[in-house]
Amino acid sequence: MTHAEPLVRFSGVQKTYDGEQLVVRALNLDIQRGEFLSLLGPSGSGKTTTLMMLAGFESPTSGDILLNGKQITGTPPHKRNFGMVFQNYALFPHLTVGENVAYPLTVRKVPKAEQAERVKKALDMVRLSGMSDRLPARLSGGQQQRVALARALVFNPQLVLMDEPLGALDKQLREHMQIELKELHRQLGVTFVYVTHDQGEALTMSDRVAVFNEGIIQQLDGVENLYETPSNRFVAGFVGDSTVLTGTVQGTGTQAALQLPSGQWLRGTNVNNAPQGAPAEACIRPERIVLHPAHTTGALNALAATVAGAIYYGDHLRLMCDIGAGQQQACVKLPLTRADANPHPQPGEKVLLEFPPESTRIYTL
Repeated sequence: MTHAEPLVRFSGVQKTYDGEQLVVRALNLDIQRGEFLSLLGPSGSGKTTTLMMLAGFESPTSGDILLNGKQITGTPPHKRNFGMVFQNYALFPHLTVGENVAYPLTVRKVPKAEQAERVKKALDMVRLSGMSDRLPARLSGGQQQRVALARALVFNPQLVLMDEPLGALDKQLREHMQIELKELHRQLGVTFVYVTHDQGEALTMSDRVAVFNEGIIQQLDGVENLYETPSNRFVAGFVGDSTVLTGTVQGTGTQAALQLPSGQWLRGTNVNNAPQGAPAEACIRPERIVLHPAHTTGALNALAATVAGAIYYGDHLRLMCDIGAGQQQACVKLPLTRADANPHPQPGEKVLLEFPPESTRIYTL
């Protein structure tokens, strides 16, 4: 067996519930040992169904799921030895924290003395030392989620599956738990497969992200590539913010231009090799747009605009700019520093927006 063999391989997996509509279609996915992989996508995109097939709660309609090179489609969930964490915690209310965490060990007939030791270690790991005698109802949501995590890790699973585990927590606690989970993953080296519809969460925590839409993985990549070089219009729109301009493709090959209805051209990367004259959209991240005073000369790939509004975010300012010609407003992100004495453009002010060609990506419609 070579070292490069993935821990899990989905090969040609399809899933339909009604025999007609495919919820997951032709899924080929390798999950590497020790990685933190997020399955990201809107509701109904197939990400949770994929996780449930891996867990064994759903069976594929066709195709194979291999674990360590062996077929597991017929293996029941409890024999797969995977840790599971759900959004609703699923703790036993009548059992103490310690008994909840010990449950997987009891089922596996681990001796009592070893159970106590492993439960203590698991609770230490999620920073709940000394809480083992409490009942779940006495804990906060974040603490209950930590108990569920300790229970998923206590029997040393080779894979931990998580389905929107932080969805019920408030924003601040959720962000805190994201950092903790990532750190725990780094310490343990266990493989994590994490389902979320929150792109910020996926980017913060993952080594790689599989972006799902309509039962198909649209892009599987490291977080930086996903953000900087989305492979199609869906990924560009779903991951991060984008300013979007519509027009037609001018030129051929990867370096082409978008001609706007106004007749102006914007150069950029023709991601999907759209042919000359094809309707297309150019997407650019708001922080990549360069803002110039209206009278600036020599700015290339630039459009005149009028500031329509400004939204203050603390660390940055977002300007909404009208560029006319039936285009959506352009969003420009300006970093703010305490020393920032520059007066920012006010609503009604004329500006020039420069779209650097290397950050402007053109997608077919």
